[in-house]
Amino acid sequence: MKAIIPLAGKGTRLLPHTHVTPKPLMHVAGRPVMSYILDDIIDLGIHEVVFVVGYLRESIEAYVDDAYPQITANYVFQDIQDGTAGAVALAEPFIDGEVLILFVDTISDADLARVQNVDNNTGGVIWVKEVEDYQRYGVILTDENDHMVSIVEKPSEPVSNLANIGIYYIRDWQLLFEGIAHTLASEVGPSGEFYLTDAFQYMVDQGSKIQIVPVNGWYDCGNLEALIDTNRYLLEKDRAEVKDSAVVERSNIIEPVRIESDAYVIDSTIGPNVTVGSGARIEGSRLTDTMVGRDSIIEKSDLNNSLVGSKSEVRFSRGQVSVVDDEELIGDQ
Repeated sequence: MKAIIPLAGKGTRLLPHTHVTPKPLMHVAGRPVMSYILDDIIDLGIHEVVFVVGYLRESIEAYVDDAYPQITANYVFQDIQDGTAGAVALAEPFIDGEVLILFVDTISDADLARVQNVDNNTGGVIWVKEVEDYQRYGVILTDENDHMVSIVEKPSEPVSNLANIGIYYIRDWQLLFEGIAHTLASEVGPSGEFYLTDAFQYMVDQGSKIQIVPVNGWYDCGNLEALIDTNRYLLEKDRAEVKDSAVVERSNIIEPVRIESDAYVIDSTIGPNVTVGSGARIEGSRLTDTMVGRDSIIEKSDLNNSLVGSKSEVRFSRGQVSVVDDEELIGDQ
């Protein structure tokens, strides 16, 4: 089995941070978002991945090549942002069997090992999450056997509360690409994009059985508020830790917190829901619901619901701030 991971988007909901850091490399609970997905697929035994790259592709390729040398990485460039169907279509030359397709806007507790026990009559699996605000998502209608019947994008009526979370296993891979070709040959929608879900609909219409599997947890990483919420979830799950080489003096730590190697925390209150990057220095400050990048300095500040990039300086600041890499923010003393 191989995997396809589309990564070409610009991450506009996380601007200005994504001017310099591609969205898949934004950190949450001390690690890039995409690393959680890559670890999951390696655990599943997948070692060949097609990365569909575009915006800031050099950063993504350098990270994968350095952090995951055990992966055979194939890169295809999506120069025209024509949607998810267009992205996956670019990977077709590398696919010759069953495939896992994963979008890295979110982190979930999807049990990917489920694909190892899929029966021969099943053409694919789509993971879903029950949601209350169904109007925000593409939702899936199912039959009595939990097979997909159709997908409705952002319905105005409560036709289903099963939100598509962007993780797919496809056994009928040839039919998938046939459906993608059919989708790309159709008239483009009002958004100017072609959707992968239309290819799934084509598969179902041709008789393929796509199983729907629910997940308990699904955590967005697409905007600042969601990133901070996901940071809390991961810290509470298993990522809270104060590294041995971190220095914490005359400070109060309120769990869950993660403080990386060689960070300094002096005369401060840290937590809850805070990550402090390696080499960062926090002095005379209070941080809650905040993520601080590596080698940054925060002095005499009281921050909440904030994101501070790497190698930045924040002094005499209060409230919510969003500071990109290598930026300086000095408030009133």
